Amino acid sequence: MKIVKIIICVLFGLMFINAGLNKFFNYLPVPELPADQLKVMAALMTIPWLMPLLASMEIIGGTLFAIPKTRALGAIVIFPIMVGILLHHLTVAPEGIIMAVILFAINIWIIFDNCGKYELIMK
Repeated sequence: MKIVKIIICVLFGLMFINAGLNKFFNYLPVPELPADQLKVMAALMTIPWLMPLLASMEIIGGTLFAIPKTRALGAIVIFPIMVGILLHHLTVAPEGIIMAVILFAINIWIIFDNCGKYELIMK
């Protein structure tokens, strides 16, 4: 089970690293988006600091998540991004909800798996 957890966490972290790097370098093709999603993307692009911040947090969080020693911190860093992804797919793009729910479940699993580390911080 430990090997499976390591593989899942490394893949999860690499997905977020890839997503963050894509926000900086735009190397993945963008699929054809419906009008409502184009409006959302246009609104997000009007805030010049938002995408670089989001990309940086995805890269940092994904890197922390992939490393076992820092996985607890990475799960917390990725959590707000994951909530945003989940809400986006619930409201705007329901076709991607399955992957969003799977990634959210992995994130929650790692947070609960490391709850002992968070208790040390709180004391």
